[in-house]
Amino acid sequence: MSDSDDYVGIQLDARAVRVLAHPLRSRILSRLRLTGPATATELAAALSTNSGATSYHLRALESVGLVTDTGEGVGKRRLWRASTDYHSWTNSDFAGDEDARTALDWLQRDYIRQFATRAERWLDAADGWPREWVDVLGLNDAFVEVTPAQAAALRDDVDALLARYRAAGSGMAGARRIHISTQSSPIDLRPPAGGPHNAANE
Repeated sequence: MSDSDDYVGIQLDARAVRVLAHPLRSRILSRLRLTGPATATELAAALSTNSGATSYHLRALESVGLVTDTGEGVGKRRLWRASTDYHSWTNSDFAGDEDARTALDWLQRDYIRQFATRAERWLDAADGWPREWVDVLGLNDAFVEVTPAQAAALRDDVDALLARYRAAGSGMAGARRIHISTQSSPIDLRPPAGGPHNAANE
């Protein structure tokens, strides 16, 4: 993983969202970001599929700039890496694109499933870890009352805090990479007055 100064992201456009919204492609990209460069054969073994499938989907990801050939492979064995450390999107960018919205909906739900799976794996493994780790890792949630602008400021503050700690333990004995996921949603799911649904009916 890059250090904080070189932490690079990509903003997904509609085409990239449609390409990434695939069960194997989303996991290929996650795997490359988590464990570093790999060949199609290595990815196939890690993801319980075949190298023909991973090769095909790697090329699709390459076409939208999400992965790249390192040029360090041997012969026909191309070595692939994630092009960036993370990706992001703006939901409203796809308001008029039904295909992209459908793809984005699938992708977000897939990430939630991946996050839940990772959390359950930790619960399965936690009993074998020392107390100093078990006592600081795990679940947490909170409730806040904010405006949209304040919610955006909160998100930016959390991002800044994570950036501060991204490589804080680099080179230190006992340091481990840990996964932190964030998800926010309103308690009351009724749209506020003036929202897209209300406006359409006026």
